[in-house]
Amino acid sequence: MSEKKNSNKTAKKTTTKPKEKLEDKIIQNLVALQKVHINLAEKFNSLSEQISNLLALFEASAKSFAKQPQIQATEKDKEFLEKIDKLLEQNKTIAKGLSLIEEKTRERLYGQGPLNRMQPTPRRNPLER
Repeated sequence: MSEKKNSNKTAKKTTTKPKEKLEDKIIQNLVALQKVHINLAEKFNSLSEQISNLLALFEASAKSFAKQPQIQATEKDKEFLEKIDKLLEQNKTIAKGLSLIEEKTRERLYGQGPLNRMQPTPRRNPLER
């Protein structure tokens, strides 16, 4: 009878150790994953700031070109300004997309809702009254 008690005690000890090891590994992996997510969010913020700075630079250069009357606008200059305008619009779209990706990432990771975005109002059909 004493052999059964000893074997039960050793069985309990061996089953708790792998569980503890597994829990420790899970905790370590979750911490590592959170570090990766934080790093990713920081890089998105940095990229968003850099794109904003680039947008500001393009806007300033476009305004500078437009304000200088001594420079005669040729066809090439007009084409160049149109290309800059298109590039500005594309960069704005990219910046908005990155912001949305960052928000979605934060929502998934931390369960936070959008911080600076207003809730859209539901559209009503004008025929429904």
